[in-house]
Amino acid sequence: MTLTYRIMTVCTGNICRSPLAEYALREAVETSDLAGQVEITSAGTTGWERGNPIDPRAGALLREHGIDPAGHRARRMDREELQRADLVLALDHDHVGPIREELGAERAERTLHMVRDFAPEPVEDTGIRDPWYGDESDFELAWEQIAEAVDGILEHVRAERRQGQDAREGARR
Repeated sequence: MTLTYRIMTVCTGNICRSPLAEYALREAVETSDLAGQVEITSAGTTGWERGNPIDPRAGALLREHGIDPAGHRARRMDREELQRADLVLALDHDHVGPIREELGAERAERTLHMVRDFAPEPVEDTGIRDPWYGDESDFELAWEQIAEAVDGILEHVRAERRQGQDAREGARR
């Protein structure tokens, strides 16, 4: 029996950064050994954009990479879904507080990370700035910062799945 590992990406309105991260991770998972084993969702810390589609600039960028975001609709994070997530990825520093409040300190300690915590080289500032206020180059930068972290995120998922499998096997002995 394969247990599903759950990842949630979170930004402010769920129309730019968190869906970019969701779709980048989904694409990477589906072309990896983790296909069918990882569920990826995204949400916002606010309900400001609830029901809106992805920002047109973010959508165009995803389509350039062969990813169709047409089904995306913005939504606010949900406490129960956050609690079920094995990994919660904040896109910028101002998302950490609201996420931690919903998760509780103990659960946040185990599951909450910044996306750029998984960059291949340590970065001084792990935040990904909101491209909504800029132009296409700001969306490109956000995409690049997310993309550079994807392999590290997948490695983290693999390690956690191995650790969980080892624990389950140890419990059966």
